[in-house]
Amino acid sequence: MHRASFTLDPAFSVGAVDPRLFGSFVEHLGRCVYTGVHEPGHPAADDNGFRRDVLDLVREMGVTVVRYPGGNFVSGHRWEDGVGPVRRARLEPAWRSVETNEFGLGEFAAWARAAGIEPMMAVNLGTRGVQEACDLLEYANHPGGTHLSDLRAEHGDAEPYGIRMWCLGNEMDGSWQIGHRPAADYGKLAAATARAMRMIDPGLELVACGSSHHSMPTFGAWEEEVLTAAYDDVDHVSLHAYYREENDDPASFLASGSAMEDFIEDVVATCDHVRAKLKRRKRINLSFDEWNVWYMKPMEEEAQPWERAPRLLENTYSLTDAVAVGGMLIALLRHADRVKIACQAQLVNVIAPIMTEPGGPAWRQATFHPFAQAARYGRGEVLRVEPVSPTVETAAYGETPLLHATAVRDAESGTVTVFAVNRALDGPMELTADVRALNTPDAPDGLRVLSHEVLADDDRHAKNTRENPDRVRPRPLEGADAAAVDGGRLRAVLPPLSWNVIRLGR
Repeated sequence: MHRASFTLDPAFSVGAVDPRLFGSFVEHLGRCVYTGVHEPGHPAADDNGFRRDVLDLVREMGVTVVRYPGGNFVSGHRWEDGVGPVRRARLEPAWRSVETNEFGLGEFAAWARAAGIEPMMAVNLGTRGVQEACDLLEYANHPGGTHLSDLRAEHGDAEPYGIRMWCLGNEMDGSWQIGHRPAADYGKLAAATARAMRMIDPGLELVACGSSHHSMPTFGAWEEEVLTAAYDDVDHVSLHAYYREENDDPASFLASGSAMEDFIEDVVATCDHVRAKLKRRKRINLSFDEWNVWYMKPMEEEAQPWERAPRLLENTYSLTDAVAVGGMLIALLRHADRVKIACQAQLVNVIAPIMTEPGGPAWRQATFHPFAQAARYGRGEVLRVEPVSPTVETAAYGETPLLHATAVRDAESGTVTVFAVNRALDGPMELTADVRALNTPDAPDGLRVLSHEVLADDDRHAKNTRENPDRVRPRPLEGADAAAVDGGRLRAVLPPLSWNVIRLGR
């Protein structure tokens, strides 16, 4: 039995959770759009061709924001091809597919309304520039009386889309990116594009491209140079990170959440260095707008080129993957003071928590559940959690705590939710937490445990499939191991390799 502990005190908080932390990502890649969110003729399709079974799962998952239309796709995208009655099919070199553009900006805006999510749009700064970004913004957001805004009305949308969040390109530091450019060039282009877009719509939130991942050779230097050029013109810098188990090394993989925290802290340090250098009062926040588990394969192994909506990146996730995703959600919450937007990539079929079959069912992957629980219960103020925990030596990240945890307090109800991952594969963990400081006049005897749900399985490789869609799902933990509070101390036994959600209330 491993043993770990921490103390909860509402006087020590990280910051308020921005609801946009629970975002996702829809890119024109593989079957994310076609036979994912959009499949006219499907038995569950509505009048717009949107799959209602997918919409139901998106709402259940608690997604608040969706980034669109890419991703690598956006760096060669011509938005005009996807509006109006005549759509133009194009070769899509980023993912070696044929893009029909039958689902475009208007369809995405309508889908976002149906799903109840806030749209986050990316502009093409790969093959295009300032003028094309301004044209797209005018089409999307201007009320009327100009060529492009009137064209939107002519296409059936008299009301503007009102998109507030915009990404200034995608992964422009990457050699694989169409239109890749060095930091100095991108920083000038991002600043010029941001200034022009704000002339049209001053209330926008703008995201500059950070490094594509932590191990990029230009990481840190890229952020410094881009922000030095664009600091006054943008609100956020982006982070992207994907993790996977390699070489049958689950210990390193389960430490991904800690690696994610290191990444966040390094970017925060760089942002604040530029702030000090430029002598600015404003702080740049973070948009972690791509993150997930991704088992990458070479493109030639995935599909023949130049197909419409080929089956690409359709990972099937295990219990181990789901626990790792839980750790990544904990990492985001633990840095809620600076991470204001986050998008799990992607939403449907492509490295996704939701899977579909053309003409068939939709179901939840194992990774669906930690996200849904975090989105439901992770609202409020993040309390500072500093666990005392045993550690494990990992090949990839060195010494890592076996307990990864955070807690979120809803000030209105007083409910506190503890999110905890036991990374140990060799046994359960007894968790004790001093919660006496959570006593209030309304609950002088302290809070009680409302529920303790756990995601675990005897087989760490267990997966949800079309044939068995509920193999891996949260279950209430009952009996002697279930969480309980006695004398102001919370005690719970966390199963090995598990994601736990413990809710405390009156």
